[in-house]
Amino acid sequence: MVTMRDSFKQSIIESMTYKYSLLALAITLLAACERAAPPAPDLAAEAQRIAKDSIIVDTHIDVPYRLSEAPADVSQATDGGDFDYPRAHTGGLDAAFMSIYTPADLEAAGQSREKADQLIDLVEEIASAPGGKFAIATSPGDVRMNFEKGVMSLPMGMENGSPLDGDLANLRHFHTRGIRYITLAHSQSNHLSDSSYDENRQWNGLSEFGVEVVREMNRLGIMVDVSHLTDDAFWQVLEVSSVPVIASHSSARHFTPGWERNMSDEMITALAQNGGIIMINFGSAFITEEARAYSAERWPAATAFMQEHSELSRDEAQERFAAAWEAEHGPMPYASLDDVLDHFDHVIALVGVDHVGIGSDFDGVGDSLPTGLKDVSAYPNLVEGLLRRGHSEADIRKILGENLLRVWQAVEDYAATRSTST
Repeated sequence: MVTMRDSFKQSIIESMTYKYSLLALAITLLAACERAAPPAPDLAAEAQRIAKDSIIVDTHIDVPYRLSEAPADVSQATDGGDFDYPRAHTGGLDAAFMSIYTPADLEAAGQSREKADQLIDLVEEIASAPGGKFAIATSPGDVRMNFEKGVMSLPMGMENGSPLDGDLANLRHFHTRGIRYITLAHSQSNHLSDSSYDENRQWNGLSEFGVEVVREMNRLGIMVDVSHLTDDAFWQVLEVSSVPVIASHSSARHFTPGWERNMSDEMITALAQNGGIIMINFGSAFITEEARAYSAERWPAATAFMQEHSELSRDEAQERFAAAWEAEHGPMPYASLDDVLDHFDHVIALVGVDHVGIGSDFDGVGDSLPTGLKDVSAYPNLVEGLLRRGHSEADIRKILGENLLRVWQAVEDYAATRSTST
């Protein structure tokens, strides 16, 4: 006879068995889900893959002037500087625009054209060296062809229009020699345009000859670069140019209020409406207000030191000055990789992903490069940062190089519709 007590015990046993069964089922399902769930993505590895598979274009690398001051074989690893082939290959760099930079004081001495030709000779020597690591590129098609062959492209941009020396024939000469963008002015106003660094605004923007030069650059297929120009000159370039223009190495003024060297939101918007592109400069002073203020005090002192110690190489003079300056003023407040990413994101939020790219200023901003972006091996760090911020691979490829190649092609296409006779 089953007693009430036995019945109660049986129901408890059955209840516990049911609960244990549910628990076992839950554990089994959880284990199955864990087995089925994909592993967390390895963003560093993904960034390396994208950097290798994409065409990376950097529109401003100051290798030629650096080598004119301190010769080195950049096809091999070098002790100084931010660029050499091994590091660039590691970083996935495919098209490094060599800056043909002429200091502003050469214009008055009548030596700008000579210096520019010397620097172009130097780039041609790099490209023709044994080993086949580099090749000159004068079109987007050249860049794509070299990429397929595993050769690093060396297109050239002229930083400072002084070598034109008031003669459009010189513009055609430099186009023939491979120059594919010209930054109209640099640290001082010249015969083409006022400079954002110069209080002497002799033209209130562009000179009459500067206007002629912009039109002839359109006709020849040379990109117009508005980096370094005054705001007035920028707006005048947009009025004159029939094709998209570039800012080859500028950043967003939003983060450095009042500093004319960077571009305001209004200017970036107009640049995008023109079809153009802003290439973000990595120099810390371009990225954060703290670094900009520090550099504004440091820059004139560094310039004076370099002039006083002209017997030293550029790298040695910079190293000595930096040690002395930091002993008295403290170290440079370097920008971070995230600070640089903020500039990319700001431009993208403002005008979309099609109007931003890379203009690092490697070898041009001394020792002020941000943490995580110290030389040409570091492009994958930038890619990883963009991935972490949710940017798609397709958009990252645009930022790395496709945007610039699109603008360059548009300039080439326009020139193809115009007479090329000289």
